[in-house]
Amino acid sequence: MTTPVIFLCTGNAARSVMAGAALAAHLPNWHVTTAGTLVVEGQPMSWRTRAALEGVGLAAPHHRSRQATPADLDHAALVVALAPEHVLWVRRTHPPAAARTATLRRLVRDLPSGPEPLADRVAALDLAAVDLEGWEEVLDPGGGDADVFAACALEVVDLVGRLAPRLDPLRECP
Repeated sequence: MTTPVIFLCTGNAARSVMAGAALAAHLPNWHVTTAGTLVVEGQPMSWRTRAALEGVGLAAPHHRSRQATPADLDHAALVVALAPEHVLWVRRTHPPAAARTATLRRLVRDLPSGPEPLADRVAALDLAAVDLEGWEEVLDPGGGDADVFAACALEVVDLVGRLAPRLDPLRECP
């Protein structure tokens, strides 16, 4: 059985795509998807996102931007946001998923490893009640040059690499 995880950013064009590709590389048996909170549907990945992924050694997935739906959020065992505004969007638009939604940075800092099921470890964080803070944001590279996208990819890949063993402590991550 695969564990469904969805990464959220604003346009589903850079940060969530990078994070999804990184987690899929670490946990290939998990069901990893990406979506956005304010999306122009069906847009292809930009050359800057593709180059940034290739620059960190990740294959660029076939990708078209898509809006997060209630079904996506209901299905996910974990909703990983790239900024506090995305957590707030989930809390506002789909409160049932709020207890399973946190920023990538917060999960890296707070999600405990252990043999307990992921759902129990996530529930113990009481995510729906967490006060969000500025340090949790991974800055959007949108509008930046290729080097800004490359720096974002390095940051996201590092964070996901630190999160992956906490998600699945029984699996050794590369």
